[in-house]
Amino acid sequence: MKTARPLLRQVGILVAVALFSITGLGAQGVQKLLEGSEEIRADIIPIDSMRVFGRLERPEVVFLHDKHTDAIEKQNKDCQACHQMENNRLVPKFKRLKDTDKQAVMDIYHTNCIGCHKETSATGKKAGPIETCGECHPKKNLLISSRQPISFDHSLHYRHAEANKDQRTNKGDCALCHHEYNEKTKKLFYAKEKEGSCRYCHKKTTEENRSSMKLASHDACIDCHRKKVAVKIESGPVKCMGCHDHEMQKKIEKIEVVPRMERKQPDFVLIRVKTPGPNKEGPSFRMNPAPFNHKAHETYNNTCIVCHHESLQSCVQCHTSEGAKEGKFIKLESAMHLKAKEQSCLGCHETNQRKPECAACHAFLAKDRRPESTTCQLCHMNPLSGVSKNIAQDERQIAEMLLNSRKTKVLTYNAEDIPEKVVIKALSEKYEAVELPHRKIIHTLLNNIKDSKLAGYYHSDQGTICQGCHHNSPVAKKPPNCGSCHGKPFDESNAFRPGLMGAFHQQCMGCHQVLKLVKPTSTGCTDCHKLKRV
Repeated sequence: MKTARPLLRQVGILVAVALFSITGLGAQGVQKLLEGSEEIRADIIPIDSMRVFGRLERPEVVFLHDKHTDAIEKQNKDCQACHQMENNRLVPKFKRLKDTDKQAVMDIYHTNCIGCHKETSATGKKAGPIETCGECHPKKNLLISSRQPISFDHSLHYRHAEANKDQRTNKGDCALCHHEYNEKTKKLFYAKEKEGSCRYCHKKTTEENRSSMKLASHDACIDCHRKKVAVKIESGPVKCMGCHDHEMQKKIEKIEVVPRMERKQPDFVLIRVKTPGPNKEGPSFRMNPAPFNHKAHETYNNTCIVCHHESLQSCVQCHTSEGAKEGKFIKLESAMHLKAKEQSCLGCHETNQRKPECAACHAFLAKDRRPESTTCQLCHMNPLSGVSKNIAQDERQIAEMLLNSRKTKVLTYNAEDIPEKVVIKALSEKYEAVELPHRKIIHTLLNNIKDSKLAGYYHSDQGTICQGCHHNSPVAKKPPNCGSCHGKPFDESNAFRPGLMGAFHQQCMGCHQVLKLVKPTSTGCTDCHKLKRV
């Protein structure tokens, strides 16, 4: 016990000041880059507890949480030096359980903070401000917060699940973190196989009896960590820097291959947009259903909330074909196709197109051009011959069969069908003609995406890769040359279409910049255009 008490004090202290910041104190993201900033830290917390009572009389206090944690630890005090206990948990609020009235809360801060500073100063040690208000309430914040949000990704989730397994049964205890609220009993309870992200219930701000995500995570995570440390079990951080400092985050162990989290989720899904039939006798389908490899997509993202942003229910539960309140009246069709939303299929694929190996072509394709019907059919696949169209048939099995029938290899035409070089004479009056290594460019683009399953699926047609440059011409083995569209420097009938020289420079130089090619550079004229001998 003699060894445990100091340890408990240490942990308690860390959490004490840690929680100090969280509730009344609005911890997240003090991004104040003010002139004359002197210090960058991840534990900067603005104390603005008085804001609940109205406009602040003085600037908010900028509180250095870990600095105070260390100071209290040296005084051999624990968390309860700053925080009270309720239901065997530390209450995040400083020296109180609730916000009573403005004067009372103000007195709590002034009396206890200044009092502690005085006591420390009396011992001859360096202490915080005592008399000058502006030292705690500065008009200018000279500190910069480097606080980074921490993601509870698949790796961290797996590590926590493993760490909390019952050693005898080898089964996890999901109820430690996952719970729901019973409106009748007013109590939390664990609902097996209904576990979801904390963010589904705990929002950005506290709502009625539901604490904010910030409060809930700090309350639960730090409390669990400190209790484990107290009994000498390896645990997670209890200081701000441990979770929110960029360099410290790099040190958090990552599981490279995280085993699948089993929650009876499907491996495959057949996504259908159902609308009432013409005689309202039954559903009809505007498009062929889209098979979706749910199991594979689980590995493409670090968390489930990338797609399941409000709950782990199926998309169609909220986003119906006609739109519903639960889905903010966003129809299923829009939910799957909105390019501006990362949660949608096209939105996520657009994000992937920003990778350099994809952006070399996709950055120059018009975003508003209508896709060819054949492009739609890449997702909305035609039924396989011999497979029944009966809806009652196992849809997941149909989805798997359709996905297995896909071609997923990047292809192009045979080498002998691709011109090795293209001679460009657009600036031949001043420079030598440019010999564009046409075949080499195609093979380089092809090689850059050959390992991408997504790219492979959308580039399995031999002519698709050519669309990177021949962007507005139909897919063909011999597409029209650039000059057939890009003619004179300025075409008043089509002001947004560059002339031939502009088109070459925009396409070639843009591609070189995206791919960060060292040679030829995107700005050196003579790297491509050799000076003409007089």
